Amino acid sequence: MTTIAIETTDTPAAVTVTGTEVFIPLNKLKKHPDNARKTPHSEASIEAKAASIHAKGILQNLVVEPELDTEGAATGFYLVSIGEGRRLAQLLRVKRKQIKKTEPIRCVIDTVNDASEISLDENVTREDLSPADQFERFRELAETRGWGAEEIAARFGVTAHVVRQRMRLGAVSPKLMQVYRDGELTLEQLMAFAIVDDPSRQEQVYENLSWNKDASTIRRDLTRMHIAATDRRAVFVGAESYTEAGGVILRDLFTEDRGGFYEDAALLDRLVIENLHEIAEGVKAGEGWKWASVHIDYPHGNGLRRTYPHPVALSEEDETAYAAVQGEYDALTEQYDSAEELPEDVDQRFGELEAEIERIDALRHAYDADEIARGGVFVILSHDGKARIERGFIRAEDEKPDTEEDADGEGGGVIDGVRVNSDGEIIEDGDHDADGNTVPVSEAEDEDAGDAGKPLSDLLIRDLTSHRTLGLRLALGEQPDMALIAVTHTLAAQTFYRGVDAACLEIRPTSGILASHADGIEDTAAGKALADRHVGWAADMPRDVADLWGFVAGLDHASVMALFAHCASLTVNAVKQPWEKKPHAHATAEKLATAVALDMTAHWTPTVRAYLGRVTKAHILAAVREAVSEAAAERIAGLKKTEMAEAAEQLLAGTGWLPAVMRTARPGWLDETQQDGAAFQIAAE
Repeated sequence: MTTIAIETTDTPAAVTVTGTEVFIPLNKLKKHPDNARKTPHSEASIEAKAASIHAKGILQNLVVEPELDTEGAATGFYLVSIGEGRRLAQLLRVKRKQIKKTEPIRCVIDTVNDASEISLDENVTREDLSPADQFERFRELAETRGWGAEEIAARFGVTAHVVRQRMRLGAVSPKLMQVYRDGELTLEQLMAFAIVDDPSRQEQVYENLSWNKDASTIRRDLTRMHIAATDRRAVFVGAESYTEAGGVILRDLFTEDRGGFYEDAALLDRLVIENLHEIAEGVKAGEGWKWASVHIDYPHGNGLRRTYPHPVALSEEDETAYAAVQGEYDALTEQYDSAEELPEDVDQRFGELEAEIERIDALRHAYDADEIARGGVFVILSHDGKARIERGFIRAEDEKPDTEEDADGEGGGVIDGVRVNSDGEIIEDGDHDADGNTVPVSEAEDEDAGDAGKPLSDLLIRDLTSHRTLGLRLALGEQPDMALIAVTHTLAAQTFYRGVDAACLEIRPTSGILASHADGIEDTAAGKALADRHVGWAADMPRDVADLWGFVAGLDHASVMALFAHCASLTVNAVKQPWEKKPHAHATAEKLATAVALDMTAHWTPTVRAYLGRVTKAHILAAVREAVSEAAAERIAGLKKTEMAEAAEQLLAGTGWLPAVMRTARPGWLDETQQDGAAFQIAAE
């Protein structure tokens, strides 16, 4: 082949000898009008070619023919039959100031073949490199040349992320790569195997696959023993601490993995416990508790009595500081009340004031020093991945001994409401001596009739107090406000004071332990909110139950109602047990849910663990059909149960769908209001 150089003048001499290799200025090259490619090259394709040429030069000549005018004379330009993409890539390099527009381009003259045919031939008869070969070659470049993803990306005109994906695919087991080459694995399935770097693990999962080789199944099986980054343990420890401890995080470069998967569950649990221990020791040392115990899950059923902080007066210094901070906060609030947006410095000051108010408010409640000295703390991992500190638990061995003597003196007394003498014998109604022994009637009659200091008989006291009880019932029934206080006192006495019979109303609230029916329910956001509300009230309760009546009676009406509502709420039991037959109770629970406008979408979502993994495929499809669409249900209908449940969880997210047993009926008054509104609108029109 003859090679000559074309002079870079405006009108170079035309070279028409077919097969001649020539260098032609870039600005003298044009796209051939007969080029078979009518669909424009993609920007990504031109970008990749430009990067390749910049790194390695043009590796394949352009094929051109001289442009002729209408009279058959050469115009000085050449039409590109093959290599239009490379021409465009060079023009992109001109735009980026990498070369000049007169850059000489190596071309081959062809005036014999039809331009349309050879441009078509170039694209039809070639065979692209197998993706498997691409993946392995990218990995080899990294291993043999030491190039990073950014370097390789620059040389091939792709993003570093794409390079990492291809390198990850190139590291898949050679056995599985061959299966992919043979067409027995799809690219999506191969990408699923690439989530882990262990070829033996990849092969093991492949060999154990059933007929369903869906990519989601492969990913699930590969990560079955791993912990998702969204797990509360992973959130608490953090990716940085976990990796510094030698842990490995698996990341899926091909799908959204929300932070990856933590490979070592045992290491993660150990780090959680260590971090909780560190927090517990800080709380124990800083506050003076006798003990601190850490748990990943809340230790339900611990059987320990719990105390709560009591109201205490602020010091004069704290009172002064509080007044000053509150005054400044109120002044700023009034000054910027109508402002649509706060200046940055003012917004920051508001935050500082709120933090200081919260700090001083916390000083208004405190545990007794004796309770701290005898009590302990549970430090647990909350549902949101934060440490949760629960204070004030008293172990049985740390309880104070009961030193109170019986009202009847040593040796006698009342046991379970029955009078006994010093020998433990039951005392019948009648008169008794100082030791609790029955006094003969004759002796009783002979006693001095003028002895006014003698106590009344039990029988008479029972008679008189019965009449008084009747009077109380009649009077209380005529005073609803006082009845509310009495009932609230009764509920609070049994809710917040353990083992104390301080109420005269025979109302016995019971509160079923929901954790025995639904594992982990008390660690949910709703469970934490209820616990916080209870602790808030407990902190306001007087230390001695004898002072409880004065506390309740001294509350304003709204506070009494709030305390009453809280105590009453703890007695709600709408759990359906298969062996229980309580149709009327469950019907009342439905009416209560409607009355309070219960919206369970705020507290529960249909996840694989909570619902979808525990029902039939028919139930899953029905849920998707109802919440999303018939088409969505059809798309997952052919999946296995596990894959179907996982897909359904994604589809149902954010839809607000609930199983029928958790739905709340619309209140009738709402329908009536809407009807009245519609009627009013019609009348107005």
